[in-house]
Amino acid sequence: MKPITITDDNFETEVIGSNQPVLIDFWAIWCGPCRMIAPIVEELANEYDGRVKVGKLDVDNNQETSIRYGVRSIPTLLIFKDGKIKDTIIGAVPKSHLVQKLNSAL
Repeated sequence: MKPITITDDNFETEVIGSNQPVLIDFWAIWCGPCRMIAPIVEELANEYDGRVKVGKLDVDNNQETSIRYGVRSIPTLLIFKDGKIKDTIIGAVPKSHLVQKLNSAL
């Protein structure tokens, strides 16, 4: 299972309207730390398949959503539950840190 692509257009449906927690990776192609964390995000998409929706949002192409949620530095990972932000993780962090945050959202 690969992370889904989140855009300004599908954000409401895929994230706010989701019936399961959602982890979104706000990233950009030019961001080095984003490339470091990308394989971890992919692993989480597989490991939490069916329990957590995992998506990636390109901040260069989806500025409206990035601005609405105050994303100033990337990578920023937001965990949404019931349409609201449950947790915020900024920077390339170890997988164990993300697993802990996801488990607390379940």
